[in-house]
Amino acid sequence: MTPRSTCAESRAGTSSRQQLLLAAAERRRIAGEAFFAAEAERIARLCHRMAERFARGGRLLAFGEGPVARSDARHVAVEFVHPVIVGKRALPALALTAEGGPVGEQVALLAEQHDIALAFGSHPDTVAALRVARERGCLTLADARVGAEWEIVAEGVEPFIAQELLETAYHLLWELVHVFLEHPGLLEGRTERPAHDGGAASFLYPFLAQSEEGLDAVLADVRGSVLAKAAEIGELRAQTLREGGQELDAAARGIRARLAAGGRVLALGNGGSATDAMDAVADLRSPPGGWRPWPAIDLTEDPGILTAIANDVGPEAIFSRQVIAHGRPGDVLIAFTTSGGSDNVLAALAEARRRGLLTLALVGYGGGRIAAESLADHVIVTRSEHIPRIQEAQASAWHVLRELVDAGA
Repeated sequence: MTPRSTCAESRAGTSSRQQLLLAAAERRRIAGEAFFAAEAERIARLCHRMAERFARGGRLLAFGEGPVARSDARHVAVEFVHPVIVGKRALPALALTAEGGPVGEQVALLAEQHDIALAFGSHPDTVAALRVARERGCLTLADARVGAEWEIVAEGVEPFIAQELLETAYHLLWELVHVFLEHPGLLEGRTERPAHDGGAASFLYPFLAQSEEGLDAVLADVRGSVLAKAAEIGELRAQTLREGGQELDAAARGIRARLAAGGRVLALGNGGSATDAMDAVADLRSPPGGWRPWPAIDLTEDPGILTAIANDVGPEAIFSRQVIAHGRPGDVLIAFTTSGGSDNVLAALAEARRRGLLTLALVGYGGGRIAAESLADHVIVTRSEHIPRIQEAQASAWHVLRELVDAGA
């Protein structure tokens, strides 16, 4: 029989971790409301300025030094180049990170007059790169106080929450820049500036019928959209943490136990979810706040391995073959997926189970096959069909899980 004192300690520990989850959701709600109330107008105007650059043939250069900056820069690039919203055009974007050498040297070689330079972090080489971009005539923006023309900074909040808010901000830039691109009459530097008729859809999207004289009204609509989307992600973060709280707690306990016994974390995902896997590995290897680092492997990291497997075996095997190579009993596999049905993710989860790895999946929509068929030991579902919002809520779930891992068993 379990001693009463042990049962009481267990209940106290569970209650404490539940309180941690509730507090984490509340901190994110408060921070999100304050941040986007303050930044909505500037985000709307920045979308307009970025659209003008793209309309003149400019590109987005996202760069930064360090593991977290690397994941953010790559996330921005994939979202702009490979839009997940049907009907939105691909926009040119490059991620410049430490793999290519000092980012200042890369920006000096690549930056052109009409480009947009987005700096992540305040590393001296990042600041130098931003200075070069500005000298070239680029529109400059940053997530820190580093001398950019547009600085969108989440101040006064813990690092994980700041990163989540900034992920939502750059998702909004990508989503809403298209409003202005669809109305070239509102963009400076164009030779033709026609008015646009929204036709039968104008009652649904009133800004579609605006001419170039309607810029203020369009900016107001975009500002309203920023606030609406910010409220949506606030609710989705809370839902994910509330409904997935027990599963997050259980997963954190299992991961902590395996890491403490000498195991490692393997992380994977496709597209934007690949950059979420990069971020998870960064948070484990180089955690904030003096937390203990843990061994982790990013299965999305090596393009040579990925392209070799995709070419010689098939894209469905790009992760499972790496699980065969690296996975050991006692390790952990974490999969980020918005659909819950990607063949290469399903194959990796199956291989991991065969090899005795603990498996965790963060899934969007209704959970897909992973949830329906219980293909992972722990499944955290974010109930949305909007991919940017899913990824943002999954970032919160991961960061809270990482905090729980550090809190111990």
